[in-house]
Amino acid sequence: MIPATGDTNRPSPNPELEDGVKIVVDVAESSRESSVSKTQEGIEELQRSHSQTEKDVFSEEGGVNFRTLSWPYAAVIFAKMTIGVGVLSIPSAMHTLGGVVGCLFILFWGLLNTYGAYLFGQYKLAHRSIHSCADGASILARDWSGGNLKWVAVTRNYAEFTFIFTWVVCGGVTTLAFTIALNAVSSHAICTVAFGAIAYFIIASAASIPKLKDLSWIAWVGFASIVAAILTVVIAVTQRERPAAAPQTDPYDLGFKALPPAGTTFAAAWSAALAIFSSSANTPAFLPVIAEFKKPQHYFRSVYVSMGFINAAYFSLGLTMFAYCGKWIASPALGSGGPTIKIISYALAIPGLIAGAVITIHIAAKTLFVRILRNTVHLEGNTKTRWFAWFGCTYGLGLIAWLLAEAVPFFNSLVALIGALGFAPLGVCLPALFWFHMHPGYRRGMWKQKTAWVLHVGMFGVGLFTLFVGTYAVINEIIDQFKNKRVGEAFSCADNSM
Repeated sequence: MIPATGDTNRPSPNPELEDGVKIVVDVAESSRESSVSKTQEGIEELQRSHSQTEKDVFSEEGGVNFRTLSWPYAAVIFAKMTIGVGVLSIPSAMHTLGGVVGCLFILFWGLLNTYGAYLFGQYKLAHRSIHSCADGASILARDWSGGNLKWVAVTRNYAEFTFIFTWVVCGGVTTLAFTIALNAVSSHAICTVAFGAIAYFIIASAASIPKLKDLSWIAWVGFASIVAAILTVVIAVTQRERPAAAPQTDPYDLGFKALPPAGTTFAAAWSAALAIFSSSANTPAFLPVIAEFKKPQHYFRSVYVSMGFINAAYFSLGLTMFAYCGKWIASPALGSGGPTIKIISYALAIPGLIAGAVITIHIAAKTLFVRILRNTVHLEGNTKTRWFAWFGCTYGLGLIAWLLAEAVPFFNSLVALIGALGFAPLGVCLPALFWFHMHPGYRRGMWKQKTAWVLHVGMFGVGLFTLFVGTYAVINEIIDQFKNKRVGEAFSCADNSM
């Protein structure tokens, strides 16, 4: 009888061999999984290492504890910092772009700026020592230049100057809006320059409150007042049969169009798009605020709440005002409801305008203050040097903001230019670079990682496009203003609310 073939002649199992094969398989599987998650693990390791080696700019053990801010207060500060003067220029920008194109730009810029704010938070958590954009930019320069100190210094100085100057100009435009409100409410009771001096003193004094937590009540009041002013105008324009600036008896063209009106130039259209971009692009200023959080990981809650509200408000309120006013929209938009509503809305908006300028000057001054006193006992110590430096920063930068607003005859265009030169590189390009630094292996990773890498290259490209094309468009606008003699006068006493 022939013995059965199969298991009868098979060698007896070798447990050691099977264990070895299993180990090899497990190692291969582990290697594959490690390759997939390599970048994420790298990020986590980066965060752990920097958490151990980097030091927060503000400690909780110093003479003055700056880290007292909770996320609900920060959400209001972010919202007030953003929703100030910017929302007042959106309806007129929509007239230039048309309703559909304008809404698309509101959504696009709003989502892009929100994502930029998210990336700022991610990078701050990975690098505890960051206080401002300049700190983050210097880390990039250090790692990507192989530690070249010259490049680090140049990058830091460029980013810091751009940040401070951008926010000083923003403080100037809010100070200018404050003088417009005072002129509107008082029927131009005194010289506009005198109103500006009053505004400067109030804003610089309030901005000198050292902690953002102690400024939060100003943000609450300011946020409520600016929302009340805007809603007052929106309700007023929806109750009128025709816009206040339109002919009240003869037939008229509302001018509500889905696309840009005929004859709209590229420079004018892009300047309008830049105005919408700038209205929510101040997210680089969120970084200094994170440094004063009690729990920095709660920063993202503040971003989602504030930016969600802002984007919804810009979309709904801007479209409503444009739909009812069309080409007869005023700029700023608070003047669109007629003379009486104009006075009421500006009176309601005054606390909001003050709060916006106060927070803007405070952020710029705090950045300069940290630059001057960092790594010294004076930064958090209750010393004369500290107070002298702090008041010098707040009153000094506040003065520069006011003088720029009074002295530059094309100040509104200067703000748009700063939007291109300041907000674009700091608010769009820099977050994209932060992402590249946190995800070094995505360029050669799996297809999802490559897709993410390409999308962030696109984000960086949008920032560069906004920087160069926006600058070109605004400079053309300024040249056109000079050609047509539409520039104002420096230190003019004229009523700027007309």
